[in-house]
Amino acid sequence: MTEQNAAARAKPRRHPARTALAVAAAVILVAAAAFALIYDPPPPPLPPLEVTWTPTEPTQGHLFLIRVAAPPDSGAVSATGEAGGETLHFHAAESALESFAPVPINATDSVDAWVRATYPDGRTQTDSLRIPIVAGTYEHERLTVAPRFGSPPNEEDQARLARDREKAAQVARDALATPRLWSPTMVMPRPYRVTSEFGTGREFNGQISSRHMGLDLQGFMGDTVVAAADGVVALVDGFVYAGNLVYLNHGGGVVSGYFHLSEQLVEAGDTVTAGTPIGRVGATGRVTGPHLRWVVRYGTTSVDPRSLLALVR
Repeated sequence: MTEQNAAARAKPRRHPARTALAVAAAVILVAAAAFALIYDPPPPPLPPLEVTWTPTEPTQGHLFLIRVAAPPDSGAVSATGEAGGETLHFHAAESALESFAPVPINATDSVDAWVRATYPDGRTQTDSLRIPIVAGTYEHERLTVAPRFGSPPNEEDQARLARDREKAAQVARDALATPRLWSPTMVMPRPYRVTSEFGTGREFNGQISSRHMGLDLQGFMGDTVVAAADGVVALVDGFVYAGNLVYLNHGGGVVSGYFHLSEQLVEAGDTVTAGTPIGRVGATGRVTGPHLRWVVRYGTTSVDPRSLLALVR
């Protein structure tokens, strides 16, 4: 055998099919690695949204509490929503996100609401609710006041009333834009008996009918009035019907008002805590005599002030 033949016989043979398979496998591996780098598997499904409220059947004209479950494994980090026509203002509380919510006094049978929870990855989940309510018990009373307040308002008073309403509405808007300032410590602004209930229908001098949207507390001229909860003084003013007043912004949508004062002891912008003296009982505005009218609102919706105390005690 010649050296040339031996060299030819020793040269390895090529296998085209095997080479093609190897190339294809390499391409597949490269493609798989690239796909793994650019492809994220879909996130796990969100847990069902757990929304509860307290009490289970809120009362017409009262506040109630809405809770969105947010245990560590749920991942919910914030929530928004609406109830009774007002924007909800949630804050973290233990393993839930909580917000007060109002039942308007003219609501019947139920209150419509919705809640949207947001998760760390930006996904959201929304739940629509129909919350059953129970009717409040509201009486009717006839009162005699100064002739000016017992007949329809004149042009000048109508203009002042419009300005009063806008000032009160601005306080409400500010409270909805302010984080919660109140703590669980809340007190009655006067520890005396109720002389006129929230929601009572009223007739003035046999002519004008309205609904009493505050709680009247017994008081004598000059008695001290204190802040019901922590907050900031939002407005110190004199209104046509409410007389000399102080409005407090408690944040989280909650506002309280103290009407018919003889003297105001604070100024707008002051910070107060529950129990801070803010005014003195008087008989200014549309009144039958000295007393304190205490008003609580969530947003622009007036509610029985005692329903606020009941939720934090």
